[in-house]
This record gives sequence, C-alpha cells and structure tokens, in this order.
Amino acid sequence: MTRGKQKIEAQKRNAEKNQKQKGSQFEARAVALKITCPICKVQLANQNQLVDHYASKHPKEKPPGDSG
Repeated sequence: MTRGKQKIEAQKRNAEKNQKQKGSQFEARAVALKITCPICKVQLANQNQLVDHYASKHPKEKPPGDSG
C-alpha cells in the first residue's frame, strides 16, 4: 500500500507545481514595464521602446528625455 500513497502524494505535488506555473503574470509584467507614455499611458520596458512608440503613435511629439 505504500506505493499507492506515494502515487497520491506525487500527484498532489505535481498539481501544486503546475498550478504555480500557470498563475497570473501581472506582478512580473509590472516589474518589467518601467516607463509609461505620458500621452496615452502605455507601459513600455525601456527608453528605446518609448522612442519607437513616439515615432509610430505620436509622430508630431518629441519623446521626453530625448536629446536629439
């Protein structure tokens, strides 16, 4: 009967492990997205993405912090 108990415990452990992996990624996303567009409030990861975002979405505006 030991094998049956081990099997049930292994299934429980695997279920918990898989459940953690499928969880929400909002926390990780919030950590990764540091910069926010002041015009449309889109969150971006870095300054280069902000410059590209301005070029495509706000072509008449200058990106903040851009020296060129």
